[in-house]
Amino acid sequence: MTVPFGENLQIEVYGTSHGPCIGVRMEGFPEGIVIDPEQLQTFLDRRAPGRNAWSTPRKEADRPVFLSGVEDAGSGSEAEQEAGQAQPLHLLRTNGEALVAEIRNTNTRPQDYEASSVVPRPAHADYPAWIKYGKIESGGGQFSARLTAALCIAGGIALQWLKRRGVRVAAHIASIGDIQDTPFDPLGLPEQAGREPLIQPDFPVIDPARGEAMKALIAEVKSEGDSIGGSIECMIYGVPAGAGEPLFGSIEARICQSLFAVPAVKGIEFGAGFSVTAMKGSENNDPYQMEGGAVVTGTNHHGGILGGLASGMPIVFRTAMKPTPSIALPQRSVDLVSMTETELQIKGRHDPCIVPRAVPCIEAAAAIAIMDVLLG
Repeated sequence: MTVPFGENLQIEVYGTSHGPCIGVRMEGFPEGIVIDPEQLQTFLDRRAPGRNAWSTPRKEADRPVFLSGVEDAGSGSEAEQEAGQAQPLHLLRTNGEALVAEIRNTNTRPQDYEASSVVPRPAHADYPAWIKYGKIESGGGQFSARLTAALCIAGGIALQWLKRRGVRVAAHIASIGDIQDTPFDPLGLPEQAGREPLIQPDFPVIDPARGEAMKALIAEVKSEGDSIGGSIECMIYGVPAGAGEPLFGSIEARICQSLFAVPAVKGIEFGAGFSVTAMKGSENNDPYQMEGGAVVTGTNHHGGILGGLASGMPIVFRTAMKPTPSIALPQRSVDLVSMTETELQIKGRHDPCIVPRAVPCIEAAAAIAIMDVLLG
């Protein structure tokens, strides 16, 4: 078991990359909430491996099985109306118990990791895990990005709950290497914020031409046996002003805690982020104004959060994603049994760039954090 996340909605992810299953346990999810399994599966498919040339060839169906916490809601008109679906095959409804769902691991190859059972892979958690637990688990064990599939179950359900309350979450590939996508409008125009057409199934970008250039870069580093990093931009639209708490309960703190459950995340910036260091106060401050009878800001350098509370403007943040550490090139390491330096060449199936498949993971983590805030 991993350490749970959340105050009002507690999320716990469990399992290992090469174990029989991975899963998620959710405590505090409200009773009577309708879940559309088809919509959830569509969301999980965006993260699932083995779907295209720029992801790992490991193929997993990633179909969740609910063990508790839900009951059949049928497909009657009331359920259809609540779920926002015209003709769903079937729906589920939460019953107030702990919601537990699992995904079976069906395509593991632990033999690929025999060489690294005593030789830690650079940039992985292998060495500190050896010190803490006395072993290196195959495929990274509980530190593997495989567990983000379970995180996406919870996040996919949270996204459905938020959408019915007027809160939308959308993310896109902001950059891969030095290739930048068109950024979101930080003021979050309604037709842009959370728009479904942005969410292409396999490569979510705003500018298709830059997306093609990113794909070419990924193919290039893959042919070299290497990998490449990037960044993801996420917008949360519709969080009411005043939501959140100050200091340790700030929305930024809760989003960050949730986001760092995605293993490749190395940094997060909100709004104008680190560029504020080069601004004057007169440039960074967002002026208040009236628009349609509501108080808004003319700019959104603050990224929708002030003093830990939602300002009512779109919450905008970017995450820095490291290159996939498992690469085909030889790397220097140490044999932890003989305590001698050695060379390691990693086998197995890995993403040359984790960023495209991480986009739904970022949405999931953000949705979990915002749902936890709004349940308070």
